[in-house]
Amino acid sequence: MLTPLMLRHLWDLIESTQTSILLQFEDSALVQLLFARFVDQQPIDDQAAKTLNSYIKARLPLIRDTAEGRAIQQGTF
Repeated sequence: MLTPLMLRHLWDLIESTQTSILLQFEDSALVQLLFARFVDQQPIDDQAAKTLNSYIKARLPLIRDTAEGRAIQQGTF
């Protein structure tokens, strides 16, 4: 189970990741990168890991849309 604190940590991680990485990596590579960065900062149990991995996969369109919005604001898109 993902707690609200874990979700907040994930979205903070996404916001701190370079926009170019969020937009240029292939889906599987981006999921692996975000997952690895998360567990490096906050170790989690196996069940939470599976849930987190699925959550990231399901939110990739939102993650990329958010990154595109940041790129537009920064004038880099």
